[in-house]
Amino acid sequence: MQNKPVALITGANQGIGLQIAKDLAAHGFTVLVGSRHLGRGEAAAKEVGPDARALQLDVTDQASIAAAAERIRKELGRLDVLVNNAAISNTSKQPDMSVQEYAKLTRPSNVSLDEVHAIWETNVFGVLSVTQAMLPLLREAPAARIVNVSSGVGSLTRNSDPAYAYRSIFGPGYAASKTALNAMTLAIAIELESTGIKVNAACPGYTKTNLNNYTGTRTVGEGAREPVRLALLGPDGPTGTFSNEDGALPW
Repeated sequence: MQNKPVALITGANQGIGLQIAKDLAAHGFTVLVGSRHLGRGEAAAKEVGPDARALQLDVTDQASIAAAAERIRKELGRLDVLVNNAAISNTSKQPDMSVQEYAKLTRPSNVSLDEVHAIWETNVFGVLSVTQAMLPLLREAPAARIVNVSSGVGSLTRNSDPAYAYRSIFGPGYAASKTALNAMTLAIAIELESTGIKVNAACPGYTKTNLNNYTGTRTVGEGAREPVRLALLGPDGPTGTFSNEDGALPW
């Protein structure tokens, strides 16, 4: 087993995931750049540097997940940090369609169930599937950390407030998938709280990435700050929390 700690970031070939990979490599980790397409992962790993390796990982494919876990054990023998970053916001929004126009197509009364299934398959079930597969390795680590990249738009407390700016677009797809991810985070944290493995959800903020057609107002460097902070938590750090870089967020 190698001496350096190992971090796996899903969906790390671009955007916030790629920046998290760069930041953790700078903190002394061997970084596994998880990517559905190996070629894109290899290009991203070169961008991260010599401490990065590409790892083919489709979070919606059980065979891909199992193969990734087996490769990590065989080639590295350890996993210290898992960042569940891979996510999709939609499958049907056209490039010239505004957020408001897309929201009208995704109200609970008319949203395509195929759309909801596809989003949740990546954002919720994918996180649980990858976490289950990686847990045997994480349990063997001296101080493992799991970080789920969530979003403030999934906060039920915020969306129940009529004054919340994004309340009008809360729907069964992306936003509700992040609500479910928060619930998943808490459930995993509760199960693991006696093990020393810390499990937390991070909101990166409205970051300029492919997820939102680069309409975000924050840089990827800013968006990666909270996930990286949670990945590096010390022994006295919290578990079962939802936060951004300004502090705790309401569930």
